Amino acid sequence: MLVCAAALMLAQDVTLQAVLVRAAVYVTDFHRQLASIVAEERYVQDAVTPPQKTSKTTNTTKPPVQALTEHRELLSDLLLVKPSPDREWLQFRDVFDVDGKPVRDRTERLTKLFLRPSASTSAQIEKILNESARFNVGSIQRNINAPMMPLLFLEADNQWRFKFKRTKARAPTVAPTEGAAGAVFRVSEEVWVIEYEERERPTFIHSTSFSPMPARGRFWIEPSSGRVLMSEMILSNRDVHATIDVSYQSEPLLGFLVPIEMRERYEGRDKSHIDGIATYGRFRQFQVSTNEAFHIKR
Repeated sequence: MLVCAAALMLAQDVTLQAVLVRAAVYVTDFHRQLASIVAEERYVQDAVTPPQKTSKTTNTTKPPVQALTEHRELLSDLLLVKPSPDREWLQFRDVFDVDGKPVRDRTERLTKLFLRPSASTSAQIEKILNESARFNVGSIQRNINAPMMPLLFLEADNQWRFKFKRTKARAPTVAPTEGAAGAVFRVSEEVWVIEYEERERPTFIHSTSFSPMPARGRFWIEPSSGRVLMSEMILSNRDVHATIDVSYQSEPLLGFLVPIEMRERYEGRDKSHIDGIATYGRFRQFQVSTNEAFHIKR
């Protein structure tokens, strides 16, 4: 009984700042561990784009234009890469199958991106992001659909850019929490849910017209260890509203948490919307050799 009371008092003494420090240490270690790992991603996207408005004309009998619906299924290897020592970690989606058909230029793309980098690091980053997004469907352009992106906000050098506070709102926004499909998005009551809101400029993410898009959302964090069990990222401006939820669980072969499912939704001002579900498995090691060959242990 005395042990339980002491444990309760210790939990009550934990501060938000202490939890954020532990989370920063955890994320740094997380990136180090995952940097030599590749995961297989199964990614399903469904998009609906409403008919575009046309000018009114008289004496026309054309039938009404139907909304455009698109469905895409991608198989990819997901890699964590660092373009240079002083830049943030990036995720690269190496798509090898699109709707059941293999991608033909895969080896050539990887060689150009990683073994023959451009003179400009910024240009190299842009290439990585664009290549990771080139098979997306829908009218909303995006390259933020990467499961580990929000973890960058918890790095020690980045936390000052955000306002954090603890919240009682525990349910994720777009991911289910009920039934078998929602099992991966349920956490224990001991986990802290911490809201964040980006306050500084320039923001981590911007629109295609380079206007700032401050991020907000929540992290589900173990206060004792700083481990992140779920993340949520919300972005919005006058044209689009985006929400991405990610669940992390332990991978027995690796011995640490990894992303296992990502659920996302994008809603455009024109009533278009995109829904995506990505699941992750077959975690294994990869390396790039000096003879310009990629080796993935399968």
